[in-house]
Amino acid sequence: MNLFVIGFGYSVQRFVAMHGSAFARIGGTVRSAETRAQLAPHDIDLFDGTVPAAATLTKAAEADVVLISAPPGAGDDPALTHFGDAITSGRARVVYLSTVGVYGDHQGAWIDEDTPLAPEQDRVQARVRVEQQWKSRIGDRLAVLRLGGIYGPGRNALVELRAGRARRIVKPGQVFNRIHVDDIAGAIWGAIRRETGGAWNIVDDEPAPPQDVIAYAAKLMGIAPPPELPFDTVDLSPMAKSFYASNRRIRNSRAKQALGLVFAYPTYRAGLDALWAAGEGRS
Repeated sequence: MNLFVIGFGYSVQRFVAMHGSAFARIGGTVRSAETRAQLAPHDIDLFDGTVPAAATLTKAAEADVVLISAPPGAGDDPALTHFGDAITSGRARVVYLSTVGVYGDHQGAWIDEDTPLAPEQDRVQARVRVEQQWKSRIGDRLAVLRLGGIYGPGRNALVELRAGRARRIVKPGQVFNRIHVDDIAGAIWGAIRRETGGAWNIVDDEPAPPQDVIAYAAKLMGIAPPPELPFDTVDLSPMAKSFYASNRRIRNSRAKQALGLVFAYPTYRAGLDALWAAGEGRS
């Protein structure tokens, strides 16, 4: 079985580290020679977002599985625009990593995969368009994984606290679902093994206020948590503001059933416990 990857980001690199031995060949594209060197000995080509080489298109067409994590651009989606024909003409099943942001704001209500998509920000509207376009191109060969807030080794509240970057921002009633990167890897593998496509929410079991996560990490570290900061007093980046603009509790039961998932880290506490035990956030 051959794997072709468009976008070797944090989650995909973890997937390849955990499940790469299942593939006879792993190919794909990256934008920089430095990243390409880091991913050796995999069969990775450079792609600047314009025109891929003919040999790269051939690899995409001959793949059994195409895994896409590269986000859409401001205009046309590079993966769809430049690789769509090759992938459509081939036999590959496509696993597309999307976001739970496609559901928009539900003021803290519980939602699932039957909830209508209602993206509010441009970048999330682009995600919906790409999901729909891939679906129209390849139908049941498409598996969409809508991810919650991603954390894991090197990317977690423990590391942020140790670096002095963590802030305990409080917006009353606000909750988020998260997902450990190892459980994302398990979901990707479950989607690859499944014979038919679909769209599933890949989130943990416990939507929780963001300030609670910081406080729990501080407790593990034996330090005082940073002070609570009212949301309307904090200067946030546009990206951070977009996260706080949507409030929802997301069910994951359909993904567990369809993909055979047993989460290693069903709550943020389980994930942080394991990360702390592994040495994350220690001086």
